[in-house]
Amino acid sequence: MKQGTGMLLGKFLPPHLGHQYLVDFARNYVKELTVMVATIQAEPIPGDLRYRWMREMFPDVNVVHCADENPQFPHEHPDFWDIWLASIRRFVSSGPDYVFASEDYGYRLAEVLGARYVPVDHARELAPISGEALRADPMTNWKYIPPCVRPYYALRVCLFGPESAGKSTMAKNLAAHYDTAYVSEYARGMLNLQNDECYPEDIPRIARGQAASEEAMARMANRILFCDTDLITTTIWSEALFDNCPPRIREEAEKRQYDLYLLLDMDTPFVKDPQRYLPHKRKWFHERCLHELESRDRPFVKISGSWDERFEKAIHAVDRLLASGGRVHTG
Repeated sequence: MKQGTGMLLGKFLPPHLGHQYLVDFARNYVKELTVMVATIQAEPIPGDLRYRWMREMFPDVNVVHCADENPQFPHEHPDFWDIWLASIRRFVSSGPDYVFASEDYGYRLAEVLGARYVPVDHARELAPISGEALRADPMTNWKYIPPCVRPYYALRVCLFGPESAGKSTMAKNLAAHYDTAYVSEYARGMLNLQNDECYPEDIPRIARGQAASEEAMARMANRILFCDTDLITTTIWSEALFDNCPPRIREEAEKRQYDLYLLLDMDTPFVKDPQRYLPHKRKWFHERCLHELESRDRPFVKISGSWDERFEKAIHAVDRLLASGGRVHTG
C-alpha cells in the first residue's frame, strides 16, 4: 500500500499524541517521509529540544530541523510562501509526492510544493489535543504527552532532611497515593555492594547515578515525580564525611531544580542502619538542610509530627502544588 514520498511540517510545540498520530499515519502512507521541525527563537520551548524529541519518537523517519526566522503567518510578509519554499528546499530538494497536515494550511503548502495534499483528522477527533492546550494545562492533558516529553513537564518533589526521617518510606507512599513513580536513593544500592562503606571517589558516582535515575524515572511519572534525595544532599554528605565536595557536583546541584521540597523534621526515633553514619549530628544535618534551601530560595514545606501527620501534611502540600501547576513556597 505504501508508495511515493511525503513530508509534513510543524512546530511541535510540544510534540503530543496528535502529532504521533499524524506522523504514524504519514509513514504508513508513503515509503519515504520527511518531518520538518520548524522553530524560531521567540517560541517558549527551545527548538533544538523539540527536534531531539521528534528524532527520538520517530527514529525511522527523516526528521530535520529548520531554525530559519521565517514569518509565521501569510499576512506577516508578502513573500511568505516563497520564503518558506526556499527553506523547505534546503531539506527537501525535490518533490515530495504528498503533503500531510491536520490544518488548512496543508492545501496551500502542497500546492506550493507541487504535491498532493492528504488531510489527516482535521476535526481532531482521534487525538483531541493541541500544543496550545497542552502548554496551558499539561497536568489535565497529561495522557497526551509522549514519554520522552514528560520529564519537561513533570512536577518534581524532593524529600529532604536528616537520616532516619522517613524520606524513603514517604517517597514510596506518596508515589502510591498519586499513582506515579518515585526515585530511590541510588547511593544505598551502590553502597550495599561494598559492605556499606563510602569513600571519597564514590561521591561523583553517587551524584551521576542519582541524576541518571531521576531522568529515567521522570519518563514514567504520572504528572509528578517523587525523589528520595537530590544532589544538594550529596554535597552535604560529601562535606560531612570527607570535608570537601567536587566542584562539578556543586555546579550540577545548582542546575537541578525541583518544584517543591518536603523538609522532614528530626522529631522521629532514630533507627540504626549500616548506612546511617551520623546519628549524633541529626540536628546539625537538619539545620544545614534548612540553610541550603533558604539560601537558594528553593520552594519548601516543613513536615513534622507523627508518621500519619507527616503523610497528611505532605499530601496537602503536594495537592496545592498540583492545583497551582507550578511552584509553591510556604516555608
